[in-house]
Amino acid sequence: MEATFAGLLGAVFGSFLNVVAFRLPRRESLVKPRSRCPRCGDPVRPYDNVPVVSWLLLRGRCRGCSERISARYPLVELATALLCAAAVIAHSGAAQIALSVALVLILVPAALIDLEHRIIPNRLTLAGALLALGLGTALDPAGEPGRLIAGAAAGGFLLVAALAYPGGMGMGDVKLAGVMGLFLGAAVAPAMLISLLAGVLVGAVILARKGAHAGRKTAVPFGPFLALGGILAVFAGEPLVHLYLDHFVH
Repeated sequence: MEATFAGLLGAVFGSFLNVVAFRLPRRESLVKPRSRCPRCGDPVRPYDNVPVVSWLLLRGRCRGCSERISARYPLVELATALLCAAAVIAHSGAAQIALSVALVLILVPAALIDLEHRIIPNRLTLAGALLALGLGTALDPAGEPGRLIAGAAAGGFLLVAALAYPGGMGMGDVKLAGVMGLFLGAAVAPAMLISLLAGVLVGAVILARKGAHAGRKTAVPFGPFLALGGILAVFAGEPLVHLYLDHFVH
């Protein structure tokens, strides 16, 4: 029951995250005006704004002018719904559930914006940091010092990389890594490892396809890799940390 509710709520939030991903990098209001067709300017009617369902019923087109609506919108809504439901299923405590769901809602637009605009807006990372601090302090105050240390460590790690290689890492990535630490705590370590491995793998594929000279000039945003690592850590981060501690520390 809880997972179903989380999935429905996640779909609604996913619809809003589409708005965030489109408007935030353009410095537009997230509230006004109402969503509208970019071609004919007709506002989206409430019954045409039901996550996933409306897009299917409209066959992916505007009701007014038949302009095609990108499949990205229902896919983001569906993915957010599934991730939120899965976060509820994967965790038992209120703090873990709240922090996991909130992190998903930050990482989804961060990845979308970075893919399209090569930036991670400060407004998004600031909102994420405040949300993490608020939820962590309210629901799990004993764990907050550890999450603060994890945030500082993750952000500091990427800061060193950004200073050493300015062209390959941006400050938006540094801030997002820090925010992930505030949500994940120690589980941010496998998140960072997964992000780096995914980035290296994609980089190797690009070099193999384009050649060394052209491949090095291909700009690949790191935000989506951080989002991938963060989302996987939501579900497997703590078990991976325990596995490492059990086998390599004790």
